[in-house]
Parts: sequence; C-alpha cells; structure tokens
Amino acid sequence: MYDAILIVSFGGPETPEDVLPFLENVTRGRNVSRERLLEVAEHYYHFGGKSPINDQCRELIAALRRELDSAGIGLPIYWGNRNWHPLLANTVREMRAHGITRALAFVTSAYSGYSGCRQYRENIQAAQQEVGEGAPIIDKIRPFYNHPGFIEACAARVQEAMSGFPNATCSDIRLVISAHSIPCSMAATSDYEQQLRETARLTAEAVGLPNWDLVFQSRSGPPSQPWLEPDILDHLRALRQQGVTDVLLAPLGFLSDHMEILYDLDTEATALAHELGVRLVRARTVGTHPAFVRMIRQLITERICPNQPRLAAGAFGPTPDFCRSDCCPAPSRGDTHRA
Repeated sequence: MYDAILIVSFGGPETPEDVLPFLENVTRGRNVSRERLLEVAEHYYHFGGKSPINDQCRELIAALRRELDSAGIGLPIYWGNRNWHPLLANTVREMRAHGITRALAFVTSAYSGYSGCRQYRENIQAAQQEVGEGAPIIDKIRPFYNHPGFIEACAARVQEAMSGFPNATCSDIRLVISAHSIPCSMAATSDYEQQLRETARLTAEAVGLPNWDLVFQSRSGPPSQPWLEPDILDHLRALRQQGVTDVLLAPLGFLSDHMEILYDLDTEATALAHELGVRLVRARTVGTHPAFVRMIRQLITERICPNQPRLAAGAFGPTPDFCRSDCCPAPSRGDTHRA
C-alpha cells in the first residue's frame, strides 16, 4: 500500500542569513508586524542564527531508519519542511522522480488542531499541487498524544529530570507542563487543549507526581487577542507567591529541544526562576528516546499491516486515521499563530 515514509516538520534556519527569510516564510499572509519579526529574529541570533530543529530531524530519521530496519521494514525515508529547506514541495518532487506513488507521512506534532495537524495536511496538498501530475499520494499518520510509547518517553524524560531534586519528595515537586499557546478561537474548534491535558495527566500518573499544571508559552498575537493561558512566566510568579520552590518544567507540547525551548524556557523562564528563588529543572523533550522511535514504527505498522492493534492509553482511545473534512478549521484572518 505504501512505498515510502515522509517526515514532515516545521523547519528552521541554519545560518544567520537564513533567519529573516525563514521568519518571513513562517508569517507570510498573517498579521505579524515587522517589529515582532525582528524581535523573534534576535532569539535566533542569540544562538548563532541556527535553530537546532533540522539537526534533530536528521537524528530522528537516523534512529527511525535503524528501528525500521530491525523490524524488516525497508521503506525509504524522505524529509520535507513547512518553512525551510528541505522544503516539502522539493521533497515531493524528488519522491516523484524516484517513482514513489504512495507515502505515509509522520508529522512532528503529537496533537490535533489547525497548526499541528490540519495545516500540515494543507502543506502536503499544496506541495502535491505544485509538483503536479505524478505527485505521490500522501496519507498522514494519526495524532499520537495518548499513544503508550509517547507517554512512556515523556515519563522517562520527566523521571530523568527528577534527579535534579535529590532531597525533595514527590509531593514537594510541582510538575509544570508547557505547550505552545494558540488563539482561544483556534482552541475552541479543536481538541488541542483536551489532548494536552490527557498527555499531562497520563505522564504525571506514570511518574507519581500528584501536583501538576498545564501552562503555555511562545504566544505571538496582539495583547487584545485572547490566547490560551496561563503563560509560563506568569505561572512561575504565581507559584512562588504560593510558596512553591521546586518546579520541574516538562515541555510535553513539543517533540524536540528547538528554539522555543532554548529561548522561552532555558533562557527566559530559567532567568525568571533564578530571580524568584525557584529551583527550576527542565525535562528534555522526547527527541530520539527509544520508546518514541518505537512508537513511530508502531504507527507505521498499524497502517501497512492488517490486524495490527491501534494502541492508546487513557480513556479517549486512538484518534482516527483520516480527519473529518471540517475538523480544526483555519483561523480567521485576524488570528496570528505558529505551531
């Protein structure tokens, strides 16, 4: 049924010269001021003008290649990005040249919603249209926020971070789970927030941390527009006022330690925690954790092999393979966002 695997990701600049063209790609057609664009560009320049996301995709592809080979799945793996090289349309063109007719796409987002799911499907469709006749059929793998392999990998990363509190009990540690904020109007038309809370609950239960909160970061809209809250920085201040001094910050809304982790959490949140007198330990994202890579192989297997179980933890069950035509609608023109 499938003759290739396609990894689809957000993309990121790899040199300082890439930064502004990349951000212009990200914000094209949206209500984002030049001032905001230059402000975000400084985040990248702070780290030498290179986002780690592309290298992390390369590492994930290498780990997945080993996992597929060990399972006897010889499908070639391709990689295309939404916003920077290798651009998705160029990858689809390459796939056509190699004779690929139908591919299964793994998108580097665990959750439903416009930015994390539907927009990627739109990106794939746009790439197919650009390539034209002979472009391969591409089916997207389902969201996996409650897949046991994802929860296992999330829990393992949190467990690693707990070693940063050698003298604290589980009830002393406040688990703060961070995800990208989106406009409330977008959240109202998707299961994004509900899925995040389920991932948070399952992970907290797995590691035995009873006190946890879901917070949001990296909002980019105007102050007049409501976005999902609380913001991570505001929440740290509130926790300190409550007497909390040990915070384990787990960015479970993300799959890799990319720029929004390095700047928003490791730079801004860490500096604020130090100022407040809060001991903050940040858990790594799942990255190439073996349980996560194994999960990708299982998601592939359930689509290419008959009678394979569709794994899901918790009460909601597995998400469907194909989304409804009206699910997670695009935001109104006034909404600005990124995934």
